[in-house]
Amino acid sequence: MNANSEKILLPNDVRKLLNIDNREIVELCKKTSVSPRKDSKGQIYFSVDEVRRLKNAKSSIIAEMNEKKSALSVVSKPSSQMVVNNLLETLNKMENNITESMTKIIDEKLEGMDDVVLELVRCKTENENLKNKVNELNKENFKLKNILNSFKPLMCGFYVKKEEENILL
Repeated sequence: MNANSEKILLPNDVRKLLNIDNREIVELCKKTSVSPRKDSKGQIYFSVDEVRRLKNAKSSIIAEMNEKKSALSVVSKPSSQMVVNNLLETLNKMENNITESMTKIIDEKLEGMDDVVLELVRCKTENENLKNKVNELNKENFKLKNILNSFKPLMCGFYVKKEEENILL
């Protein structure tokens, strides 16, 4: 054995050297089949060679993760862009279908509205004309009643006209 394999490192030193926590140390030990040892006081320790194996395992795991990330990002970028493009295309089709349907329905409902509006205007004009005519007839009726009231019966169906009162409205 060489001098490095005899040097011992405590878990605290391993955590600092590898920049990992206890859970990650346990996972690395399982992957590299390194089993930590205990000294006479019950403290866990690792040899320098074991720590080197743990470090190599950590480096290879990190390299694998980076490869997977780059592979996923290369694969997921085009597919995610395709998904977004498909969604946008579908939304545009839906929007066009809804717009066409609503336009058709509104056009059908409003088809006869022009005629209705023209008829309404004609009726309103006729109504105003009739109101004016009723007012004129009421004035004429009042005038004729005044004239009629100006005659007083005398006898045997004769009437005498008395002075008219000029009451005009």
